[in-house]
Amino acid sequence: MADLTSEFLGIKSPNPFWLASAPPTDKAYNVNRAFEAGWGGAVWKTLGEDPPVVNVNGPRYAVSYGNDRRVIGFNNIELITDRPLSVNLEEMRQIKRDWPDRALVASVMLPMEEAVWARLVPMIEDTGVDAFELNFGCPHGMSERGMGAAVGQVPEYIQMAAEWCKKYASIPVIVKLTPNVTSILPPARAAKAAGADGVSLINTINSIMRVDYDTLSMYPSTDGMGSHGGYCGPGAKPIALHMIAEIARTADTADIPISGIGGITDWRDAVDHLALGAQNVQVCTAAMVYGFKIIDDLTDGLSNFLDEKGMTRVSDLVGKAVPSVTDWQYLNLNYIEKASIDQDLCISCGRCHVVCEDVSHQAITHTVNGKRHFEVIDEECVGCNLCVSICPVDACITMKQLSSGTDPRTGQAIVSEKADWTTHPNNPMRVR
Repeated sequence: MADLTSEFLGIKSPNPFWLASAPPTDKAYNVNRAFEAGWGGAVWKTLGEDPPVVNVNGPRYAVSYGNDRRVIGFNNIELITDRPLSVNLEEMRQIKRDWPDRALVASVMLPMEEAVWARLVPMIEDTGVDAFELNFGCPHGMSERGMGAAVGQVPEYIQMAAEWCKKYASIPVIVKLTPNVTSILPPARAAKAAGADGVSLINTINSIMRVDYDTLSMYPSTDGMGSHGGYCGPGAKPIALHMIAEIARTADTADIPISGIGGITDWRDAVDHLALGAQNVQVCTAAMVYGFKIIDDLTDGLSNFLDEKGMTRVSDLVGKAVPSVTDWQYLNLNYIEKASIDQDLCISCGRCHVVCEDVSHQAITHTVNGKRHFEVIDEECVGCNLCVSICPVDACITMKQLSSGTDPRTGQAIVSEKADWTTHPNNPMRVR
């Protein structure tokens, strides 16, 4: 079986799955249960100055559900730890003593005052933690106090605070990036310029989930009033993957080690993160929805996948998909695929015809010789794969490459050779 042992910034753990800084890592009781279940590491819920913050005493979460009531998005307005710093530090010290083979990282959020960093960084490091993670991402509550996303959205502030932490720490420093920016590259470059050892991303996304349909006030609310929160969970994964890939494929940031966060619910999600450049992954929402035992599915699934691919370790997978990511302008416009319907699998529901007829290219029949029958009209199909995406039967509709001959839509010869656009000299985003 593949070896799941992970090493990130020199920090070893039995597998690449860490719990992200969040409610599941708020105290020793939780983290101890997580490590007993088999998690490879944990990032302690974000520490701040004393006196601790005060959280709302009411609803803190809102959920977006799929039709089967499966959680597809999660929103929270909870702040950083509301327990005294001394209590957190003593529990962190005990956890590291009891679990020396697990990664334990201290997430911190401190004011933009060097004196505070100079005082607290050595104190936190003295617990024996393996690294710091600088929380420059929280989009609610702390940002109004000049921390969290208020720092993460300003590259100059990121660099300044990261330099302070590096100055007073002797262990690795990870900068946690906010997705609430136009481009993730300036914040990543600022972290690198500060000498940060790595980055983690993404933190939560600014969001309001819904309203209360009885009162027509936003939900959740505290005494009738609500505030935007941080969005996470499966719905956030595509945004996370894009930002991870941007850092991993861009020449001047490609060498920054990445810890991937965002929507990891099963082993496939972990494969996505790792293949697009993350060296390990952090999980929060899935643990809050399903409990710590999901680690068994995550590790078993990843191990089996690596075995199937002939890979012996996690590092064999890291970055494998990065060379395939490029800008739209470098895509091969001579490459052609068209949809094909397997008539043996087709249940004649007609969804493919309806969507193609209404919103696409009118390329699927609904009758042949007066009988209900769904078939792709090659001359009209543009290969958009909408029908594949909405078909309820797995593998009933697939995409087939036209490797030679003539495009039935244009009459032009098909050129099947594909240039290596990822290394094209005119591609400014090419991997070096």
